[in-house]
Amino acid sequence: MDCKIFDSELKILEILWEGGELPAKEVAARAAGQADWSKTTTYTVLKKCVEKGLVARKEPGFQCRALVTRGEVQRRETRELIDRMYGGSADRLVASLLDGRTLTGEEIDRLRRMVEELK
Repeated sequence: MDCKIFDSELKILEILWEGGELPAKEVAARAAGQADWSKTTTYTVLKKCVEKGLVARKEPGFQCRALVTRGEVQRRETRELIDRMYGGSADRLVASLLDGRTLTGEEIDRLRRMVEELK
């Protein structure tokens, strides 16, 4: 998964992560309800997702399922953000997230545990 994932493709993935394997017409119905998309728009985005290897399509019934997990996409997008906005420095991202924020003792302890697990 080395391709750019657009917001529209992420919407399709979200529907599939929530619903599991679904027929394309059900994906279109959910996209219409959540994002006010037409069936044509949904099918176009689904086609792009299939071409990128993000979604599998099988017959009969144009059954669709995500080929990537939410965690995989989150990790990839986070790495891209760190590289693009923070020069590849994760600590600069964390500093930016915490800038001006007061943390509770519990939050600080949780962060310490996470850092220790990374060592």
